[in-house]
Amino acid sequence: MIEVGENILFYLPAVPLGTALLAFGIRSRRMVEVVHLAGISSVALLSLLLVQYVLRGQTLLAMDGMLYADGLTALLVLIIGVVGFLDGFYSIGYLRHDLAQGQVDAKGACFYYGFYHLLLLTMVLAAISNNIAIMWVAIEATTLGSAFLVGFYKHKTAAEAVWKYVLICSVGLAFALYGTILTYSSAFAVVQDAHKAMLWTELAGMARGLDPQVMKLAFVFILIGYGAKVGLVPMHTWLPDTYSEAPSPVSALLSGVLMKCVLFGILRYYPITLQAVGKEFPQTLLLIFGLLSVGVAAFFILVQNDIKRKLAYSSVEHVGIIATGLGAGGSLGILAALFHVINHSLTKSLLFCTVGNVARKYGTRDAQKIRGMLKVAPFTGFMFMAGLLAVVGAPPFSIFVSELMTLAAGLQGGYFWPMILFLVLLVIVFVAFIILISDTVLGFPPEDLPRGDAGWLCLLPLGILFVLMAGLGIHVPAPLNQLLQGAVSVVLGGK
Repeated sequence: MIEVGENILFYLPAVPLGTALLAFGIRSRRMVEVVHLAGISSVALLSLLLVQYVLRGQTLLAMDGMLYADGLTALLVLIIGVVGFLDGFYSIGYLRHDLAQGQVDAKGACFYYGFYHLLLLTMVLAAISNNIAIMWVAIEATTLGSAFLVGFYKHKTAAEAVWKYVLICSVGLAFALYGTILTYSSAFAVVQDAHKAMLWTELAGMARGLDPQVMKLAFVFILIGYGAKVGLVPMHTWLPDTYSEAPSPVSALLSGVLMKCVLFGILRYYPITLQAVGKEFPQTLLLIFGLLSVGVAAFFILVQNDIKRKLAYSSVEHVGIIATGLGAGGSLGILAALFHVINHSLTKSLLFCTVGNVARKYGTRDAQKIRGMLKVAPFTGFMFMAGLLAVVGAPPFSIFVSELMTLAAGLQGGYFWPMILFLVLLVIVFVAFIILISDTVLGFPPEDLPRGDAGWLCLLPLGILFVLMAGLGIHVPAPLNQLLQGAVSVVLGGK
């Protein structure tokens, strides 16, 4: 049984790699769609199978320990598999519209699907890497893989966004590399074994013996480096341009999945730093960066007219909420952060895909020119309204639960005034998105705008995301709760 489980660690990256190579070699639109659908379905099934093995208590190791899966890994792989499948399914209908309008040709569609699966490959590899150097390489590779998708339409503004994205994230990840090297050097001084000094499982076991001063510096570099790629303020400046210029399903994948893979890098170093230097240092840094991100994003959300830019700044806000949960610390804070990771993935994927439908219906993303969405496209309008209510933490949606848990964890940890500030900032964001709902979803649409919703390929994934998003606000299934508890134990205990 364990041998089969270990094979999953090979199959998970092998499937998207093989799918990408096939997609690049195909020139038929129908054929590449079949290959793409088979690829995302296989990754989703493999991710569920890996979760099943982890829930049974099995530890999966492969390639002399360089590939590894625990509860935290399984949680991330589950997000990659499920959300990656739904965003990929939406992409089929989205690209068919572009093909019908002549915006892309069959070759361009094959190009899109090929890089979509290369991005899945790099994200999966980041998730299952036990070697901290390979994890860094995989996260760096996500930048290159996603850059081609961001610049897919080859507009001037898209090209500028790509260069900004690659430049800032590459500089940021150079800092993360310094943190990786410092961690390795500290571990090597303890074990005198180059291979073991790179393995996260070994680092977790020896964390208390690592040099505290070196690990403090290493965590600072890690937080700045991976924080730049994840969009923490003040390293976030690339994110609004990138998310707004990318095709809508790509924006959904970047915010819903890729952001979580980079957070995973921080989460791997968090327990090591906790044990090496104590909880005060890493938690204080995360709390500062978290509240700063929520605060800056809240005011930018208020003044944006472009809906995708509003949602991009909302992603900055939510990565700040996750960092705030980690900064609050304790089992409740970690659980809140990890549950928020899942909730945000579902909600933001729903919203970015919905905006793809809205922008095509109205021919604009300017909120001042979009009116009466419920009357023009009822299903899309309802999904957009539900997604906006969910993303601001309105009950009964799942983000309400994880934000409430974050607030409770902060108060439990003695951070009274930071949590009051946190609550005030959430109220500001709530007001901003309620105004957006009032302006765009309600009211009377332009008279010359034809009625009718998008095709079923662009609606079915939204319906599934809505059910998951609303369902988790009411009840967390026992297997998912078990997985979350296992991931919390990994983050707190390092094993």
